[in-house]
Amino acid sequence: MREYGSNINLPSLDNLFSSEQERQDAKLEKIQILPLTELHPFRNHPFQVRDDDEMDKMVDSIKEYGVMTPAIVRPRKDGGYEIVAGHRRCHASQRAGVETMPCIVRDMDDDTAIILMVDSNCQREHILPSEKAKAYQMKLEAINRKLGRPSKENVRQLGAHFSGNRSTQIIGETAGDSSRQVERFIRLNKLTPELMKMVDDGKLKTTPAVELSYLTPEEQEDFLSYMESEGCTPSLSQAQKLKEASKESVLTLEKIQHIMAAKPPSVKPRDPQLMIPVAKVERYFPKGFTSDQMQQVIVKLLENYARAHQHGSR
Repeated sequence: MREYGSNINLPSLDNLFSSEQERQDAKLEKIQILPLTELHPFRNHPFQVRDDDEMDKMVDSIKEYGVMTPAIVRPRKDGGYEIVAGHRRCHASQRAGVETMPCIVRDMDDDTAIILMVDSNCQREHILPSEKAKAYQMKLEAINRKLGRPSKENVRQLGAHFSGNRSTQIIGETAGDSSRQVERFIRLNKLTPELMKMVDDGKLKTTPAVELSYLTPEEQEDFLSYMESEGCTPSLSQAQKLKEASKESVLTLEKIQHIMAAKPPSVKPRDPQLMIPVAKVERYFPKGFTSDQMQQVIVKLLENYARAHQHGSR
């Protein structure tokens, strides 16, 4: 196979869809030109390849400049190569009518490939909650498997600091999320596909969705039917009550209706406030009077004024 050795310095939108780690790897490793027909998607790839405006821009960029950042692939047992990083570039190349693509061929085990695949995609700007949930779950399982069989090789692949941290903290540090956020995204995988789609579509907020994930699949189906019939979604408080009822095994349809029909206690509106700056009235009071003392005197004087006014009008 011939090497991809051209040094093109023209700016490309393709660079916007690759990680700094990929670009650094491309400088250090041999790049090969591979036919697109030999490239296969990563098994259970959690990230969607969407034909959106960003994809259209990438297609135009590839037509003009070619693929500027090589994909990272690994050999398949059945022949060809599995894409670890570069699914969107591969799809854009197909749309652009290009038959080959620059790639870095790297031998790596399944868990190392999963970690690299997730890290290379989680830096993208537009990621659906379901994509992040599945990706975090895959990386968590891969890290735990690696930490479960420690070796010098694993330490080099994961980084020396991995051994002393929680797996979710490791994931969060790479993706820019807290350990708690990582846990909450992973929890979303317990939602039924219909509820997960509502989260992706922005119809159901992530925070109450996490609480709903503790309901059984049957309870989630019942609640989805209720939401569709009533045209409503739960608040965080209502979702927490649904979760508690499920925990106590009392989440019947009647219980769902009762929780969703309950209204929060009304808050008594504040009385209108009359604001008088102290500087305007302090000269009428003895030195050292507090604002509360001034207020008491003013109210007393107004009461006397009102009584005198009432007597005078008779």
